[in-house]
Amino acid sequence: MMSQLLMLFGFFSLVLILIYWINRAVVLFDQLIADGQSAGVFLEFTALSLPAVMRLALPLAAFAAAVYVTNRMSTESELTVVQATGYSPFRLARPVLYFGIIVGLMMSALMHFLVPMSSARLDARQVEITQNATARLLTEGQFLEPINGVTFYIREITPAGELLDIFLSDTRSAQDQITYTASKAFLVRDDTSTQLVMLDGMVQSLQVETQRLFTTRFADFAYNITDLIGETRVRGRRDSHLFTWELLNPTPELEAETGRDAATLIARGHDRFSQSILGIVAALLGFSALMVGGYSRFGVWKQIVGAIFLIIVVKAVETSGLRIARNDPQLWMVAYLQSAVGFVMIWFLLFWASRPYLFKRRVKEVTV
Repeated sequence: MMSQLLMLFGFFSLVLILIYWINRAVVLFDQLIADGQSAGVFLEFTALSLPAVMRLALPLAAFAAAVYVTNRMSTESELTVVQATGYSPFRLARPVLYFGIIVGLMMSALMHFLVPMSSARLDARQVEITQNATARLLTEGQFLEPINGVTFYIREITPAGELLDIFLSDTRSAQDQITYTASKAFLVRDDTSTQLVMLDGMVQSLQVETQRLFTTRFADFAYNITDLIGETRVRGRRDSHLFTWELLNPTPELEAETGRDAATLIARGHDRFSQSILGIVAALLGFSALMVGGYSRFGVWKQIVGAIFLIIVVKAVETSGLRIARNDPQLWMVAYLQSAVGFVMIWFLLFWASRPYLFKRRVKEVTV
């Protein structure tokens, strides 16, 4: 049974990961390839997003594998034969429990190590890509169109970083077409934007409706080019980048860096442990739900629907518990509410399966 669970778990994991990964890859393709990045950058970004995708897929794959194997064994009467030899539902659940522990260990490696490291690296690479976009804008002797309606030209860039003979045309407005020319310019960056400071230049504004041209000369003029390079603000680490021990022991400096309060950080740290336990809960819940009712020639589709409903209930409890834990750092134990509810459901279903006539009416014999 264990070998079947592991084999089908691998199959369902591969299918679900590919589905999630393709959806993510389409978004990355639009952002990177269409922006002029190489295929190598695209593959790197999709690889870095893979641990977060696996975190979502593994519990679902464990649940699907447990349901499929139990359904097959029930349909082929294998469970009925094994139970007839004296094995109780609790005893039959042992291989599923061991399988769930394996999934839980895999989830622990993802939640505590791989996902934080990949998320931090992904954000760092996004900052590097943004800087590369700025470098591509600073190209000598080429007319560039960083966004629709804007044309930019630099004749020469000196070793000191000065931009000589600038041409900038902005035709995004339907009413006015503006052209900037300057003999010299340089870039000035701050925390939120990048300014192109032009010296000794001229602004030409053409009113489209009247075809009137207005010219203005300037000694210096600043033009915000942040939207031309898609620059993002460099910020500190996010809570998703932190390791679990940092989340469980937040400091005032860590709260200021992430912009999250202590309760939110602690709740997120305990949620990682809860997500790891979810792999065990999902596998056992899929098995125990199908054990209820015994063998039927009509199959166990009712139990399968019930198992799906129960896993939805567990996820709903997870959302509610996490919301409560984020409001008070003393209520961190509520983050494990989904696991507690899941194990209670599992015990009740296995108890019910061991006593199949527990909730059935007993027919009284009537003597005539």
